[in-house]
This record gives sequence, structure tokens and C-alpha cells, in this order.
Amino acid sequence: MFTGIITDLGEIVSLAPTAQGQLHRLRIACRYDQATIADGASIACNGVCLTVVRSGVDGGRTWFEVDAAAETLRLTTAKGWGAGTRLNLERALKIGDELGGHIVSGHVDGIATIVARDDLPDMARFELRAPRDLAKFIAAKGSITLDGVSLTVNTAEDDRFSVLIIPHTLQVTTLNGWRAGSEINIEVDMMARYAARLTEMRAN
Repeated sequence: MFTGIITDLGEIVSLAPTAQGQLHRLRIACRYDQATIADGASIACNGVCLTVVRSGVDGGRTWFEVDAAAETLRLTTAKGWGAGTRLNLERALKIGDELGGHIVSGHVDGIATIVARDDLPDMARFELRAPRDLAKFIAAKGSITLDGVSLTVNTAEDDRFSVLIIPHTLQVTTLNGWRAGSEINIEVDMMARYAARLTEMRAN
């Protein structure tokens, strides 16, 4: 589990297709202490929970490797990642950690698209289009995870919604690179999903 609070910006330094293209082995450079990264650990990369298969240090810089499977490549923006791609990183939540965002599973539900970006004096406003089947889980003032970042929905209407991003978030995440047409990993709020399911069951 994660919180949607980004703890580092990583960079893909190499990508190698394996297993007849069914897996992509990614090496990601980061600022984490390599001694604290165990094989088998979970790290959310732009919101995608991936498992560390090995790690090390090269030129004084920590790296870790993960495998992105065919399903991950199909359902997330990982299919378009390459060397040089910057990623929002978050390590798995530990008992006793501060829950600063909201409960995030790291299981991306789909891909949203940036419709418009509006740069305001103190922040940026993004309007996005969500996949139709996910729009029912998105509500104004509710939580949403976009590229691994826990955000509050500003407005929501039909399959479109907006978020406001403060300067600090723009500085410490990849969100400042979003433009109209950018594809974004989206994970809807787990509580919204359960609430919708309960309503469904009662209606039946």
C-alpha cells in the first residue's frame, strides 16, 4: 500500500524487452539509500506498483531494477516509457508511517488524458478526461491518484474532471511536464469503488 506522497524522482537509465516482449526490465536511478532497498520490495513508479528484482550503485548513484509485465504495459503508460523518462517514486507504506495522502494500492485502473492546462499565478489547473467506466468513481472534493500523486478532485462532470496543483507539487513531481494530450496513470479512490459496489448490490 502507498499514500500518494512522492518521496523521490527517478529516471529510467535502461530498458530491455525480455521473454519475447512480454516483460520489460527497467533500471531506474534514484536517491534512495541502496542498503534500504531489498529484493522483492514494492516501489510505486508513476503510480504503478512494481517489484524490485535487484539493486546496486553505479557512479555513486543508486539504481534498482523492476519488471513490467504485459498486463502493466497494456493498461498503463509504462508502454511508452524509455531511457530518460522521469518517474514519481514512492516506497511501500510501513506501519507507523504518516498517512499524508490517501490509501493507494498501486494498481492503476487506466489512463486519463490531459485536455487542457491553465497556468495560474500560484498554481496550475489541469482538466482531464477519464475512461468512461472510471468516471462514476470520480467526485468533486474526492481523492484521485494521478501518476502516483494523491490529489483532490476540484470539479467533476461527465467523464471530465479537474485538479489544482500547488507550486511545491509542481517542483517535486513530474506534474510540471504535463501538457494537453499527455497520458496519465489514474487510480480511483478505493473507498469510492467500494461505495459504488455497495450501492449496486443494494439496487439488486
